[in-house]
Amino acid sequence: MEECISVFDMLKIGVGPSSSHTLGPWRAAERFLSELRSEGFLQQTERVKIDLYGSLSLTGKGHATDLAVMLGLSGQDPEYIPINDISGIIKSIEDKQQINLGNEMIIPFSFLQDIVFNKNFLPFHANGLTFTAYLSNDSQYESTFYSIGGGFVVKEERINAKKKIEIKCAFPFPIQNAEELLNYTISENKKISEIVYDNEKSMRSEEVIDHELMRIWNTMLECMYIGCHSEGILPGGLNVRRRAFDMHQNLIGLANYSNPQEWLEQIRKTEVKFRQILKWVSCFALAVNEVNAALGRVVTAPTNGSAGVIPAVLMYYLVIENHNAGPNEIKQFLMVAGEIGSIFKKGSTISAAMGGCQAEIGVSSSMAAAALVEVMGGTPEQVLMAAEIAMEHHLGLTCDPIGGLVQIPCIERNTMGAIKAINAAELAMETDARNAKVPLDKVINTMWQTAKDMNSKYKETSEGGLAVAVNMADC
Repeated sequence: MEECISVFDMLKIGVGPSSSHTLGPWRAAERFLSELRSEGFLQQTERVKIDLYGSLSLTGKGHATDLAVMLGLSGQDPEYIPINDISGIIKSIEDKQQINLGNEMIIPFSFLQDIVFNKNFLPFHANGLTFTAYLSNDSQYESTFYSIGGGFVVKEERINAKKKIEIKCAFPFPIQNAEELLNYTISENKKISEIVYDNEKSMRSEEVIDHELMRIWNTMLECMYIGCHSEGILPGGLNVRRRAFDMHQNLIGLANYSNPQEWLEQIRKTEVKFRQILKWVSCFALAVNEVNAALGRVVTAPTNGSAGVIPAVLMYYLVIENHNAGPNEIKQFLMVAGEIGSIFKKGSTISAAMGGCQAEIGVSSSMAAAALVEVMGGTPEQVLMAAEIAMEHHLGLTCDPIGGLVQIPCIERNTMGAIKAINAAELAMETDARNAKVPLDKVINTMWQTAKDMNSKYKETSEGGLAVAVNMADC
């Protein structure tokens, strides 16, 4: 069986602060509404209860899981909802004690009673949630979902069904691991991005692919722009002050621009000494994840918690490395990044609740490193080597957010992941890949073994590490 994962599965537009704890539960609520409609139960529903389990329960408040399920049940789409509307919708639900279910019918809803935080874990996955609809005929309809990272949502029975029914992949080049990907580039004499593009064309037109890839990039660019021009304290109680604004002001000075594209062109004119480059890359990554922490619109890459790495590295390439780069290089970069992320998802995990932060920042750093090598002219072998180097030096990275918020140490980790990606790319570009000692598939397997060995208190539960060493009161 081959699993087809599109670039657009790995790079999703959504709302922060977490793909597994915010976007996933939001999508699960949408799917629950769809089930109610297909069963003819929506109009019979008098009350809805949501039970959150495991990591969703332990850090759900800090990740806005409760807000996400309310927005999802309200029929709002995380990809398109105006960000400024979110607080008003939530306040209306809380004040009126009712929810506009599926944007079709109003029912009573108590966010304090109808969202239950159960600390116990369901056996299938660390991020489980169950929706229960209480119907007018005194019966109930119940459905359980699992948010497995990166905004992906599954049901256990569907995973089990895959083991019984052989599912053929529609891609002309089905890929399960890095070795298969490399073999295709050799046999077809193509770049990795060209193999990915051929696969994408089996699902959608070239016009749609090109448009959607640029929509993803423009969302990333706008996110960096917003983050670099926003001051203040991030929500959540840690009193974390935004840093991208001040760093950006110190770097760009009195430059004149009025939109994100003009901003990009102005950055190209700035000084590019080593320290400035470090600061710019860090600033881009900080900006994205400060927007993410404030429930802003970001692109999962592959997750919300690691959303700053890929935009920061791609922006570095555009404003520092290649001033002539444009849409073609941007699309090339995103396709390679998406493919590397899909290989990690198939061979290991992109869920911090399953594998710690190595599964988020580590994977995003690998994705960015690989993509950077291809746009800089590296061979497919060097592309995969860069991905391996980046992950090798993130192995064992724990997920221990203070207060269950995607802020400390998550925001800074994006800057580190971006810098490591650039370093990994440079190392790979200067190396004969035939001399590589560790194949990418080996490091992916090692990452999964490390994830299984990692204590659960270091897997997005806020029960270990910095989460217990630093109290909310200390902040």
